[in-house]
Amino acid sequence: MNLKPLTPGLVIVMPVLDEAPMLHARLTALQPLRARGVGLIVVDGGSRDDSVALARPACESVLETAPGRARQMNTGARAAIERGARFLLFLHADTQLPEDAAERVLDALGNQGHDWGRFDVRIDGHPPMLRVVAMLMNLRSRLSGIATGDQAMFMTREAFEAVGGFPAQELMEDIELSRRLRRLSGPACLRARVLTSGRRWESRGVWRTIVLMWRLRWDYWRGVPADVLARRYR
Repeated sequence: MNLKPLTPGLVIVMPVLDEAPMLHARLTALQPLRARGVGLIVVDGGSRDDSVALARPACESVLETAPGRARQMNTGARAAIERGARFLLFLHADTQLPEDAAERVLDALGNQGHDWGRFDVRIDGHPPMLRVVAMLMNLRSRLSGIATGDQAMFMTREAFEAVGGFPAQELMEDIELSRRLRRLSGPACLRARVLTSGRRWESRGVWRTIVLMWRLRWDYWRGVPADVLARRYR
C-alpha cells in the first residue's frame, strides 16, 4: 500500500508496565507512522524490566508515573495536548494497529466529524474460540456504543477534555470513558481490525476468562466499585 505523508496532529499514547518481551516488536511496527508525522508517547508505570530503555529511542517521549493504566494514559494525553495534539489514540502495548490506521482515524475524526471511535479487534492466539470471542466483542461494541482498550480507542482533544479523561479507577476505565463519551456522540466503529494478544485468555483459559469478564461487567453495571472488581480480576 502506498501511504501518503501525514501532518495530522495525531499522537499515540501507549501505557506500559513490564512489557519488554514484546515491546521492541510493537514499537518497531509503529516507526512508519512516526516517519509520516504521527507522534508516539510511551508512559511507563514503574517497570522492573527494560521497557523504558527499549522505548526511549523509539518514541518522542517516555514519561514515568505511578502504575495504573488510567493514570498513565491521562499523563500521556495531557503531555500530547500540551505539545499541540489534535487527535489522541490510546494503544495497549500488546496490540498492533493496521497499516493504514492513521488515515482511518483522521478520516473518522477529521472528515466525518466523529468525536471518538475504536477499531474492530482480532485476537492473536491458538484456541479457535478466540475468533468467536473477537466477533462477539466487535458486535457488542457496535450495538452498545461501548469500547474497550483492546480496540485502540481514539478521540479528539476536545472530546478527551470534555469528559475529563479516563476516570481514576483500577478497572473498567475504558468502559466508563466510553459511557461518558457516548453522551457526546456515538463512536466511529471502524471495521479495520487491530491485532491484540490472546495471552490473557490462553493463560487463564478461554471459557474461564469469558465468564469472569462478563461477571465483572455485570457487577460494574450493578454499581459494584471498580476497586473491588480489580481485586477480583487480579
